[in-house]
Amino acid sequence: MLEELIISQCAPTLAGLKTGNIFNCSCNRRKGLYECISQMNNRLSEKGLRFIPLKIYGSRAMIYVYRPDRLKKDLEDEDAAAILKSLGYTCRDMHKCINRLRERLKGRKDFPHEIGLFLGYPPEDVKGFIENGATGHKLSGYWKVYGDVKKALKTFALYKKCTRVYLNRCACGVSVERLAVAG
Repeated sequence: MLEELIISQCAPTLAGLKTGNIFNCSCNRRKGLYECISQMNNRLSEKGLRFIPLKIYGSRAMIYVYRPDRLKKDLEDEDAAAILKSLGYTCRDMHKCINRLRERLKGRKDFPHEIGLFLGYPPEDVKGFIENGATGHKLSGYWKVYGDVKKALKTFALYKKCTRVYLNRCACGVSVERLAVAG
């Protein structure tokens, strides 16, 4: 069940097409959640994947699945760094940025808009969303697009196809380890 949830929500990240994904899951016991996250990290760290809880609220947990190498590169982008700096992120250290994101998630029902940078969304689109909210975008799909529509359409189609293929392979008994691409 957990593997199917991870695959359905994180296939593009597992496939190495995307920096990260977020999914929510039940969390009746924190100890059990941390054990599960530890097991997933043990199973998939050699593939370049990392699982961390971003937020625990009631009996639910928000889990961030990401590729640290890609995130580090994404956060080093000048446009991404400028966005983060404007929102109180004080450095480009990936771990400190994740901790700052966790702080910004506390007590909020919505997402801080910069979360898109942690998911591999184009900085141009993250900036557009921060400045315009959910209005004025050119396209809506996996994210709101304010910039390159053609590139976004190709990316959306790739993510959709990847998820479909991965779910089909999961239904045939292929494990998440075998689906995850080393990167």
